[in-house]
Amino acid sequence: MSGGVAPPGPLLGDRALPSSVDDTGALLERGGYVADRELATTVHLALSMRRPLFLEGEPGTGKTEIAKVLAAGLGRRLVRLQCYDGLDLSAAAYEWDHARQLMAIRLAEAAGQTDRELLARDIYAREFLKTRPLLSAIEPSLPPAVLLIDELDRADEPFEAFLLEVLADFQISVPEYGTIHAETPPVVVLTSNRTREVHDAIRRRCLYHWVDYPDAVRERAILARKAPEVPAALAGEVVAFVQRLRGEELFKLPGVAETIEWAKALNYLGRTELSPGTVEDTLGVLLKYQDDIAKIRGVEAARLVGEIREAIPVS
Repeated sequence: MSGGVAPPGPLLGDRALPSSVDDTGALLERGGYVADRELATTVHLALSMRRPLFLEGEPGTGKTEIAKVLAAGLGRRLVRLQCYDGLDLSAAAYEWDHARQLMAIRLAEAAGQTDRELLARDIYAREFLKTRPLLSAIEPSLPPAVLLIDELDRADEPFEAFLLEVLADFQISVPEYGTIHAETPPVVVLTSNRTREVHDAIRRRCLYHWVDYPDAVRERAILARKAPEVPAALAGEVVAFVQRLRGEELFKLPGVAETIEWAKALNYLGRTELSPGTVEDTLGVLLKYQDDIAKIRGVEAARLVGEIREAIPVS
């Protein structure tokens, strides 16, 4: 008998996992996510090998959307943990319901309960444990989940140490109660905007993919899926403009979400093509910092519109 690890058995309680890279790409596409082959392959391996998926990239490149699409496509609950500076266990995993525990103590004492050891065991029962996102994702009594740990780079480094147990064994140890294991391991997606480096111990437990801005062909396909009401000619100009804008030295480059919103806004205003005036009037939809807007106004906007006019001749 070989010394290899046996493949995991089929998941229960949710839809079957995609059986190939092509099937994974099709699952993402049905959810409105246009993925390239490399991303579809990484997602497929993460699902098949039951490994967490670590997605890193600039804000607005669609990292969070992948978890949402997987949850919908696999028929699972989406459990989202939004990370922030100061995030602790009581907000991320669990906390004891101290008010109910105190009430239970008073009721027990009123009933004549004097055994402190027995009372201590009673007040640390499961019914007094408040479930937060991490515990909810592995709770055996709940349906299978997709666990999204969003913007991990915003959390403190000590929080990552606690995550290791969850990512390695899909379990959480509660000192007063015991260890809670997942019956069906959650699909785990972690995202990072790389505002700081995530520890190597987290990275080693995950399959990694850098989610970059899409090329023009894929961005047009995304726009066609997300905003089909936008005329093709206008959509082509919008994508061409944004692609060039990402080559500028800006504080915050526009993401795919901004491309979609800008195209929708232009269509709502009845615009059928870009002009320097139209660009200047709507830059607040596309760019989110005044310094960036000021830099693109005027001559720069006219230059970029001129470039796309040369690349996409008006019929």
